[in-house]
Amino acid sequence: MIGSFSLAELVPVLDGRLEGGTGGAISIGRVSTDTRRIQPGDLFVALRGENFDAHDFVAQAQSQGAVAAVVERLLPLAIPQLVVADTRLALGAIAQYNRTFFAGPLIAVTGSSGKTSVKEMLATILAGAGPTLATRGNLNNDIGVPLTLFELEQQHRYAVIEMGASGPGEIDYVSGLARPDVAVLNNAFGAHLEGFGSLEGVVRAKGEIFNGLNAGGTAVVNADDPHADTWLRQLEQRRVLSFGLERSDVDVTARDLYYQPNGCHGFELVVGEQRAAVRLRVLGRHNVANALAAAAAAFAAGLDLSLIVQGLERFEAVAGRMKPIAGVAGCRLIDDSYNANPASVKAAIDVLASLPGERVLVLGDMAELGPDAAQQHADIGAYAAAAGLDHFYATGPLCRHAVAAYCSQGGSDGQNFASRAELIGTLNTLAHAQLTLLVKGSRSAAMDQVVSGLAQGEFH
Repeated sequence: MIGSFSLAELVPVLDGRLEGGTGGAISIGRVSTDTRRIQPGDLFVALRGENFDAHDFVAQAQSQGAVAAVVERLLPLAIPQLVVADTRLALGAIAQYNRTFFAGPLIAVTGSSGKTSVKEMLATILAGAGPTLATRGNLNNDIGVPLTLFELEQQHRYAVIEMGASGPGEIDYVSGLARPDVAVLNNAFGAHLEGFGSLEGVVRAKGEIFNGLNAGGTAVVNADDPHADTWLRQLEQRRVLSFGLERSDVDVTARDLYYQPNGCHGFELVVGEQRAAVRLRVLGRHNVANALAAAAAAFAAGLDLSLIVQGLERFEAVAGRMKPIAGVAGCRLIDDSYNANPASVKAAIDVLASLPGERVLVLGDMAELGPDAAQQHADIGAYAAAAGLDHFYATGPLCRHAVAAYCSQGGSDGQNFASRAELIGTLNTLAHAQLTLLVKGSRSAAMDQVVSGLAQGEFH
């Protein structure tokens, strides 16, 4: 946290009441919601969920060094307690209070696909200009964003906050907490429809990121997205930077794309009137688009083009996101197993189709697609066949539709396996030095286990 706050200072912030004698003078330097990570001097926030109630663990938190607790009901314990109506909202309010002391640019990122890659690219760029805080892992929801905001410290010059949602209103809430100076909307696809009801619901929810944008802040919008005009109408009174690969009337774009010997793209980065050569170290045309989003956000945050280029060229793929790995029998294994939706799977197929040698798409089910899930899997199979992939191996009940469509549309070798173990066994026998395997699927498909069963080390 930035400095420390007294417990009494937080009473009006939380609209709560303080119980516990002279506890108001206690200084709070850290906030925790997890008794496994309590440190002496922490303020413990007792969250409640469908299957847990952390009020049951306040005594344990106290025994481990917590000096006070935020609770919804007064507990018979000798620890100062800030009693509030809703501890989840209290967590957000404390995080928002900490954010008000941060003077550097804070950049928020959302999108149906690529938001984590954009966040990581952007963090790499900004780190070249000064100490940067970035969201760790998947801490991008109504609990994760506050926990990330608590990590803001005096040393930080920049912050990059990823924002996700499983339903409407969630991004509006966390954007309001973070109050971004720059807000990036990468795209909106028919991913995770079950929480939003429709694609239009997803589009509206992603656009909520702009609701918290600071006065004078900059919105960064993907002009290639079919829904860009919807967001631009929302931003008529705002400063906007647009990026894209397909349109000429954008502020940030890439020209003269080409393949480097490593299969990654090089291009000319265009930012307004400025131009510079960029050579990426990550695979895929979709990562060129992600790089444009990161470049536009960094430019909006005040960075020079030279620092933007240096950061993009330093960035390397992270595990689960187009990460090349040495596989069994000398094959090339591309780990894209972190998550999947129809748009990101098609982008992965495009990458695989561009590579030389024998190519195998290894797919697990895509989750949360709603009533059209079977058809969307079939569309992926047809897309893989049209791309000319040599093999399509899959596992999962929905992937049966994908494999059937691949075979019916002229695919040469499509198989759906009853288990990941059976799939791994077959792939181990198929592997050779001229083979490339790309592994992808939703988190629930656990395709990272397939990667583990085929990996031999880093790919060089």
